[in-house]
Amino acid sequence: MPATPLAAAAIAQLEAEGVDTVIGTVVNPAGLTQAKTVPIRRTNTFAKPGLGASPSWHAFAIDQSGIAFTDDVGVVGDQRLRIDLSALRIVGEGLAWAPASFFYQDGTPVPACSRGTLRRVETALTEAGIDAVIGHELEFLLVAPDGSRLPSIMWAQYGLAGVLEHEAFVRDVISTATTAGVTIEQFHPEYGVNQFEISLAPLPPLAAADQLVLTKIIISRAARRHGMRVSLSPAPFADGVGSGAHQHFSLTTPEERLFSDDAGGMTTVGEAAVAGVLSGLHQAQGILCGSIVSGLRMLPGNWAGAYVCWGTENREAAVRFIRGGTGSQYGGNIEVKVIDPSANPYLASAAILGLALEGIRRRAVLPPETTIDPAKLSDADRANAGTTLLPEAQADVIAALDDSALMREILGDAVVDLVVSVRRMEHDRYADLSPEQLADKFRMAWSL
Repeated sequence: MPATPLAAAAIAQLEAEGVDTVIGTVVNPAGLTQAKTVPIRRTNTFAKPGLGASPSWHAFAIDQSGIAFTDDVGVVGDQRLRIDLSALRIVGEGLAWAPASFFYQDGTPVPACSRGTLRRVETALTEAGIDAVIGHELEFLLVAPDGSRLPSIMWAQYGLAGVLEHEAFVRDVISTATTAGVTIEQFHPEYGVNQFEISLAPLPPLAAADQLVLTKIIISRAARRHGMRVSLSPAPFADGVGSGAHQHFSLTTPEERLFSDDAGGMTTVGEAAVAGVLSGLHQAQGILCGSIVSGLRMLPGNWAGAYVCWGTENREAAVRFIRGGTGSQYGGNIEVKVIDPSANPYLASAAILGLALEGIRRRAVLPPETTIDPAKLSDADRANAGTTLLPEAQADVIAALDDSALMREILGDAVVDLVVSVRRMEHDRYADLSPEQLADKFRMAWSL
């Protein structure tokens, strides 16, 4: 984060472009996007020393009332939100945005800060001589202002009808994203009625997560302008299609691309990285897709990656390999399919990249590729291959994360303890609800 404040001329230029308000956001362990705003003339103060925020920000739960305090996060203390001026973007209608991070009052980083956590993992990769880029995909559902289903006279999966039915919204999103410096690579109707997916251009990990947060703001503001809202729930309706937030990542050393050798496949080091991700998925599930409604999506046949295995272009595998070649603009890359919109994107990226680095360090061996839908394999064949189903039960997911020395090493105890705390509160309060009740209650929990 640069220490140099914006010059008076830069502030004046922002005002000349119509900006009067700056919003700074953080994402907490429950996946909630939180914010503070300042008048444009206080932008530099927001950057340093920052604005006060209670440690309880880390512990707010998704039910709009719960605070999952831990031994380290309670009612005592104060922290500072500092925006990153280098990432400031204009988002239109008088508003500018920048991502924020948590610091103590003496200026030292707060270990529980999700953006700071990803920064640490990105630094660890750099120190190991590895550059990473991440491309985010976000699925979301357009709903009525009260969260109910929108009517749809015409809809076809991936069909033109969906684009034309919501043409004004689609064009609004693309125009605003362009102004804000967000690169949308594709934007299309998805499988579910009124469901869309946006694919974002790959960027270094921290910048990519920032871009995803900004994209959520852009689509949510556009939907409001057109009399709709956006559901970012992994399972907006119990009888409908779930929504994912897949991450594609690629790794490069000064010598080579790890997922794009001369044959268009993986190098030995690249295989070790993928093996590290696969072997740690059970432990990382609480970070990647650990909410009370995530289990409604994590089912075979949902293209959610419910089986822990990998395969080339295999959309039922938890880890999908996209081979490099003339059809791949960025070369080979890895898609982690299990991540959903309830996840904190900074922590999800930190977990995936941390597991990849751990696999490289221990020279992990990649298991055999799964070349068909893993559900079509016999129980014996899956057992021989070590292919298991990720659990649907949130209690099992929470326990695996809580007990994971590996995830605590990658993310830190402060992060793991808080994620476990907010997710355990969800489970303790709402595990007895039916799938329909869960979907209805939390349809708009992550909405902006």
